[in-house]
Amino acid sequence: MAAFRGASAPASRRPNKPEQDTARVVVPFEDNRLLTQLLGEYDSHLALIEDRLGINAHAHGNVVILTGAANSCDIARGVLEKLYARIGKGETVGAGDIDGLIRHSRSEDTASDGQAQVATRRKVVKARTPTQSTYIRAIDKKDLVFGLGPAGTGKTYIAVAFAAHCLERGLVERIILSRPAVEAGERLGFLPGDMRDKVDPYLRPLYDALYDVLPPEKVERDIETGVVEIAPLAFMRGRTLSNAFVILDEAQNTTSMQMKMFLTRIGEGSKMVVTGDPSQIDLPFGTKSGLVEAVDLLANVDDISIVRFAAQDIVRRDLVAKIVDAYEKPKTG
Repeated sequence: MAAFRGASAPASRRPNKPEQDTARVVVPFEDNRLLTQLLGEYDSHLALIEDRLGINAHAHGNVVILTGAANSCDIARGVLEKLYARIGKGETVGAGDIDGLIRHSRSEDTASDGQAQVATRRKVVKARTPTQSTYIRAIDKKDLVFGLGPAGTGKTYIAVAFAAHCLERGLVERIILSRPAVEAGERLGFLPGDMRDKVDPYLRPLYDALYDVLPPEKVERDIETGVVEIAPLAFMRGRTLSNAFVILDEAQNTTSMQMKMFLTRIGEGSKMVVTGDPSQIDLPFGTKSGLVEAVDLLANVDDISIVRFAAQDIVRRDLVAKIVDAYEKPKTG
């Protein structure tokens, strides 16, 4: 079993709370083998809960004792009990699961709905923020979803995971992933190699997400047979995309005409997800983003959902969120 820290947390993490605001909560667990996984190596999971919630947490025997603000202790207890239940089902848990449960527990908007997830044969992708849960549910219910927000919020990754989920269950016949190749002006002929060699640098993030949620051999086979197609936006012209899960990534770099062309490709039995960050437009000066225009025009259309992510939804790592916050702060002087 992992080594317990004992009754006292390190002074650097001990919250400085008035004595009258402090609660003490004892959380018992029956199976010590599961408890070992719950605590994490060297009680790392408890340390993370302490850091995120500003409480003290230590294990003693088969119980975890929480000390701190009553509301934070209640959240910590709920997180520990949910993690313990997952471990009991054979699931592995890590820092991302802890962060996700804490963020959901702090949100009143999704308190009743809980934490949404997408399952593929290779992995289960759990929402780590309330907005991610909203996004997953929107993709499930709507035929066209816009996911807007900064890098690191999981917009594209979740969309690809949902596409894989639908393909594995026979809900769609193919997956089509696309990006506008802005850096090359969609004129790829001067690049060396065959067409796949030419477009791979612009589409690599989509490949990475796909290989993470599906077995590599299946991805390669599906690409070869056309079940999975990864292509620049220019290749979508003149097509009707039926019974497909279609994702357009980096859509802030589409023009008005490109976006209209793409959106009107949707056919029967298809879902579309359009992702992008309106604050990172790389189009020539004076060219209006097709993403920005589409969101304005389609905001009130039925069967379309627009989900907006913010800096607090960044799950890549804390440093990314701090960088985004720094750039978004009003300039002074």
